[in-house]
Amino acid sequence: MELRHLRYFIAVAEELHFGRAAQVLGISQPPLSQQIQALEQQVGARLFERTNRRVELSEAGRLFLHEARLVLAQVDKAADVARRAHMGELGELKIGFTSSAPINASIPQAIHAFRQAFPAVHLTLREMSSTQVAEALVDESIQVGLMRPLPLPDSLSAVELMREPLVAVLNTGHPLTAGSEHGLHLAQLAEEPFVFFPRSYGSGLYAQLLDLARDAGFSPRFAQEAGEAMTIIGLVAAGLGVSVLPASYQRIRIDGVVYRTLLDPAAVSAVWLVQRKVCSRQWRKRLWRCWWRTGLSQGRSVKRRFPVASGLVVASGLATFTAFCHRLGRLHTLTRLRVNRQHQRRKISEVFTPPKAKLLFIT
Repeated sequence: MELRHLRYFIAVAEELHFGRAAQVLGISQPPLSQQIQALEQQVGARLFERTNRRVELSEAGRLFLHEARLVLAQVDKAADVARRAHMGELGELKIGFTSSAPINASIPQAIHAFRQAFPAVHLTLREMSSTQVAEALVDESIQVGLMRPLPLPDSLSAVELMREPLVAVLNTGHPLTAGSEHGLHLAQLAEEPFVFFPRSYGSGLYAQLLDLARDAGFSPRFAQEAGEAMTIIGLVAAGLGVSVLPASYQRIRIDGVVYRTLLDPAAVSAVWLVQRKVCSRQWRKRLWRCWWRTGLSQGRSVKRRFPVASGLVVASGLATFTAFCHRLGRLHTLTRLRVNRQHQRRKISEVFTPPKAKLLFIT
């Protein structure tokens, strides 16, 4: 028994006429009659009562009709589930993130937008260090990672979502707090004891702090180590030293601590969206749309200057697209913008960009 046999049977049962059922199915009547007879032989029961004037369902046929409809409905559901899973609208998405990621307001907003847009996708979020995010992507225990910059293996690709300045974390009684409301240079902290993440923690900030200190002409002296940023801020409040953290941590208000923006040109930290190169792009495309809507993405590929996922970027909204073009600064020619009001979609028919970069605008 094949699915087409069930479809043929249902068509005849609904029309109660072999000729009309054949027209609905787009086949001739003789093959349809033969298929129904073959189905009855397989079932071992007469499904229709036939006369020269009419066709009626038998008692067995009425019961079989209900079950046949359930079978075809389940088949259609299975196909829809597979299609939605392939398109990234169904299933489970495992995301690893660094502790600082949720503190930036745009990232929780993007995740919330994703949940609203795709409620059938179960999100599993795991907090870990940047090194652990990269390792989890390699061993496939997560599908997407939000992390601070670190050297990545060749099997991973990254897109920069945002940048933020680094800030010095000082005790309120520290002499440098006076007159430094507009910021200070890292070199001014050269003689201070630092409270920071341990090297073994795997935070991308550790290597960055060493590079910044080297450029400023000193080597930081680490007096205390802690694996959590909240603990670091608390130790600074206790007067055990100073620290350097991304500016998003300023949202954490703890008595006894002030934040001062570092004025060094390289004192900025990025957040990357990372995934395996061989991973399905549907998840990232779905997340991209949410990040575009929240205005978070800076539109930069980490390994290339062009914001492409194998040449494709999905953006949402004309304002976002225009802002993206201004930020990118590499859009050469834009021609023929057509508005299809019937489908309420704006399509860009031709977009010329530098080699290997192609933009597709979808609403």
